[in-house]
Amino acid sequence: MSHLHYTPKHRHLQLSMAQLRLICQELYMSVAPAECKCRKNIGQCKVSDVSILSMMLFQAEIGIKSQRKFYRIYQLLAGSSQLERSRFNRRCRYLVPLFQLIRARFNQLDFQELVIIDSFPILLCHSVRNLRARLLNDFANIGYNASKHMWFYGFKVHMAVTESGYILNYIVTPASVHDSQVAKELLDGIKAPYVLADLGYLSKALKLDLESRGVSLWTPLRSNMDGAKQHNNYNVLAIRRTIETRFSVMCSEFNIEHPSARSLTGIQAELERAILLYNLGFFIN
Repeated sequence: MSHLHYTPKHRHLQLSMAQLRLICQELYMSVAPAECKCRKNIGQCKVSDVSILSMMLFQAEIGIKSQRKFYRIYQLLAGSSQLERSRFNRRCRYLVPLFQLIRARFNQLDFQELVIIDSFPILLCHSVRNLRARLLNDFANIGYNASKHMWFYGFKVHMAVTESGYILNYIVTPASVHDSQVAKELLDGIKAPYVLADLGYLSKALKLDLESRGVSLWTPLRSNMDGAKQHNNYNVLAIRRTIETRFSVMCSEFNIEHPSARSLTGIQAELERAILLYNLGFFIN
C-alpha cells in the first residue's frame, strides 16, 4: 500500500482529483462491504460511489466547508453526469461510515510508536452566546478548555495520535465530558504499550485500569505533588506536545474547530473526510 501516499497539490486541481480518485478506487474495492458494493440497482447509478468519495475528499482538499458552495463546483466538474443537489448530499451521508472502515483498516498496520492522547473543542457559537445557544442542545453543552482559558458551547473531540502525528482514533463527546472519562474507550483496539497524556488524564484509577490491560499511561504531575520536578521530564513533555501541533495543523488546514454543518451527521462527515485526507499525507506501508 506504499503507493497510497498522497501529496496535496493545491495549484494543480486536476492532478489532485485524478490522484484522489485512484486512491479512492483501491480503498473502496478493498474496504467497502458487499452490501454496499452490491446493493440493489447500484449498476444504474449515474455517479459511482468512488466518484462521490473522491469528491468528498476533494472538498476538504480545497477547503470549502459550505455544501451549497461546493455543489456549484461539483456541477462544473461533473458535467452532464451530475446528481441533483439533495441526491448528492444523501449519497455523501451514505458513504460516511466508509471513512471509519478505511481508518480501521489502516489501524491494523503496526506503527510501533508511542501514542499520545488529548482533546480539542468544537465551537458551535461565539463565547458570548454560550448561555443562549440552542443548536443541537440535546447533545452539545458548555465546557471549559484549559489550554485556551475559555468556556465554550459545543462538543469536545478526544483524539489518539502516534508520535509521528498519524491519527489513530477519535471520539466526539459533549463539551462538559472530562478527558479521563473516555480514555479507555479511545484506546480500544489500539495496540499501544505506552501512552502519553496531559494533566487532564491524571487519575490513579485510570492508570491502574490501563495497566491491567498492558498499557502504561504517563501524565505529568502537578507542581505541588511529590517528585514533580523529577517526573516532569522536559523531553517527554516535548514529545507529548506533538499532538497539539497536529491539532494546529488540522485546524489551520481544515478548520475543524468551527464546523459549518448544523447536524451531527454533517459534523461527523467533516471530521471523517478531514482525518482521512490528513492521514493520506503519511507514507503507509
